Amino acid sequence: MRFSGPLPSLVLSALLFGSAGLPGFSASPPAQAPVQLMAMTELKAGNGGHYIVTAHINKSDVSVLVDTGATVVALSYEDAEKIGLRPHTLDFNVPVATANGMVKAARTKLDTVEIDMVHVDDVDALVAPEGAMTGTLLGMSFLSRLSSFKSENGVLTLKN
Repeated sequence: MRFSGPLPSLVLSALLFGSAGLPGFSASPPAQAPVQLMAMTELKAGNGGHYIVTAHINKSDVSVLVDTGATVVALSYEDAEKIGLRPHTLDFNVPVATANGMVKAARTKLDTVEIDMVHVDDVDALVAPEGAMTGTLLGMSFLSRLSSFKSENGVLTLKN
C-alpha cells in the first residue's frame, strides 16, 4: 500500500511532536527555586532596654546582645568554641578596646548568622581571648548587611 499527499506528512509530524514535545512546552513546569520574600523579625527590649536574643550562628544557638556600637560581631572565646570555630587555632593579633581594657582578638568569618528568618552569610567577626568577655555581641558586621533595622518603642525590627 502506498501513501501520497499531505496526510502521511501530517501523521509523521504528529508522531514526532507527540514523542519529542512542542518546543518551549513540557508536561510539567520546570522546577524553580522557592521565592524568598523579605524576612523580618521584631525583638522586644529586655531589662535596661537591651536586646538579647538567641541567634543561630554556624548551626548553633548562641545568646547575643544586639549592639549597634560594636563594629563587628564579637564572640566570647567560649561561644566561639561552642559554634565550632576552634579558637585555640586562631591568631589573636587584632587590638580591640573592651569594657575590661585593651585585648588582642582573632579575626574570623561566620558562615551564617540567623535570627528567626533574618539570615546573613559570610559575616566578619572577632573572637575575644579566653576570659576577656562574657557573652557575644551582635554588631554592625551583621546589622549593616540587612536591608534595614530600627529601634522604636522598645522594639528592634530587623529586615533582609
